[in-house]
Amino acid sequence: MPKRTTVVIQDDTYAKLVQESIQRFGNARAISRVIDAMIKENSDAKKQAKKDIVRLLHSKKVAKVTQKELERDRHELSISFENQGL
Repeated sequence: MPKRTTVVIQDDTYAKLVQESIQRFGNARAISRVIDAMIKENSDAKKQAKKDIVRLLHSKKVAKVTQKELERDRHELSISFENQGL
């Protein structure tokens, strides 16, 4: 059963939601449906990403890496992220 709530958003976000509502449903009055759909899509994408990670972890490995190589690569990746501000 649908629930009502109030969401406070910025003007630019509201404008994007109105545009998306018009694109998806042909009018600007379906913002609640747009928000609901976007939340569901995001949730589904996260679930799929988790499934993909588990499948990857349990799949047959095709490359062999030593512990030393792994640590070196992790260190280089960490430095790269730090330089990008991540």
